[in-house]
Amino acid sequence: MSAASPPGATPDFSPRRATVRFMFAHPAHLIALGFGSGLPRRAPCTIGTLWAWAAYLVMHLWLPHATIGWVILASLPIGWWACTVTARHMNVADPGNVVWDEVVGFWIVLWLVMPAGLLMQLFAFALFRFFDAVKRGPVGWADQLFKQKGATPETMRWRAAGFGILFDDLVAAFCTLLVIAVFRAW
Repeated sequence: MSAASPPGATPDFSPRRATVRFMFAHPAHLIALGFGSGLPRRAPCTIGTLWAWAAYLVMHLWLPHATIGWVILASLPIGWWACTVTARHMNVADPGNVVWDEVVGFWIVLWLVMPAGLLMQLFAFALFRFFDAVKRGPVGWADQLFKQKGATPETMRWRAAGFGILFDDLVAAFCTLLVIAVFRAW
């Protein structure tokens, strides 16, 4: 409900679109929308993952490996908060424009496979996007674990929804790393 709504007015629970104005309306939106990488209508998760890749390479140039690990670790609770707030403000349990889950998930993958050449990074990107998009096996299980079937925006447990947004991408990162480990061992 906006500040201009009359007293006793029914809150508006209709879904909201992610726009530049929405992104800058709250710091959580800026983070959850991947600093704008989640705004495109087409393939926001892929673009968010590409942004994560570029951001990681910049961090890799300037920060020691351990510091990047601390950045990733700090990004998890910050991302949980940002995804929760943004999903609640959009009135959608798992908005497609929220890409912080892809960012953190792919940062974890890169952090554990680096140093790696461009082909291995591309392989990691393709695997991560495959697991995240297809959602089979453990990723599908993780995706459904925090879904609140039949919940409305007013009955939604938003913290659980925010954690669920992150959780399936963490499982996708694990699956990606597992395949890369098998590939490297082979």
